[in-house]
Amino acid sequence: MNKLPANYTQTLTAIKEKINHARYQTMQKVNTGMINLYWEIGQTIAQKISDEGWGKSVVEVLAVDLQATYKGVKGFSARNLWYMKQFFETYSDNEFLQRLVAEIPWGQNIEIFTKLKTVEEQKFYIQMCKERAWSRPILKEHIKTRTFENIKLSQNNFKQTLPAHKVEELKWAFKDEYDFSFLELYDDVKERELENALVKNITQTLGQFGHNFAFMGQQFRLELNGKEYFIDLLFYHRQMKRMIAIELKTVEFKPEHSQQLNWYLHLLDKTIKYPDDDTSIGILLCKSKDRVTVEYALEMATKPMGIATFNYYQLPKEIAQFLPSEEDFNRIIKDIE
Repeated sequence: MNKLPANYTQTLTAIKEKINHARYQTMQKVNTGMINLYWEIGQTIAQKISDEGWGKSVVEVLAVDLQATYKGVKGFSARNLWYMKQFFETYSDNEFLQRLVAEIPWGQNIEIFTKLKTVEEQKFYIQMCKERAWSRPILKEHIKTRTFENIKLSQNNFKQTLPAHKVEELKWAFKDEYDFSFLELYDDVKERELENALVKNITQTLGQFGHNFAFMGQQFRLELNGKEYFIDLLFYHRQMKRMIAIELKTVEFKPEHSQQLNWYLHLLDKTIKYPDDDTSIGILLCKSKDRVTVEYALEMATKPMGIATFNYYQLPKEIAQFLPSEEDFNRIIKDIE
């Protein structure tokens, strides 16, 4: 075989990207077409029930006839037909959500219109499925852990420190509480131990903050006039094009914590930020906080920041010490096999 051209690999990569993009576009069109079909079927069933008194038995016969006609095609069970009716009735008065629901899979749609009642909640989870490509299991977990309520309660000073259009962009970006249970830590953990654990488990850590976060460093060094300052964790948000500084405190929030973070953000923007980057944002994660104290402290902060708590639900040491470890479980399973 003759030697390949120097730019062959780049050309192959470019063609693969085009193929993948075309496949994704095709899948999106297929999904949109199916959702629109389900909408029309749901509309028809709702009208027949309302205008002609169709009952449960008629819908069940309809399901049997459709399945007999379209053998091997999933989606025409009686249960799914009732879902289609509910789907239509949920969004029939909201043209914005009607357009939005066609952009996410049917399974995710079912989770949203059967479990969420307010338009604000529905809109949030639909947008998250679209923007972050949440699978159905991931969506179910976010609904179960009340992610919407968690984010809605978040305390920050974005309205006071950022332009209005930027505030809307950040509205759903940060939580009021972060779950670090995957770290398997205890209540008496030291700040550096928590910091090291987050870095060691960086993939799961990024999962807590969002898929657009890129890790820049631990104990990120800043210098001014011969003096050094260190940010616990520094990230870059690719979509918002801004640095995110995270400070960790394993104690209850104190006003001086936000002042320290304010100073770090000022240095970041003065010494590290590129001209085309947006203003840096700080997230202060504390073991606990008094919400009134946080509100007062945020009034004094001149840089955009949010103040949240973190948790890790673990068994107390006095109980955990008597339970088998992961190594013990593996050894037991091996013995059984």
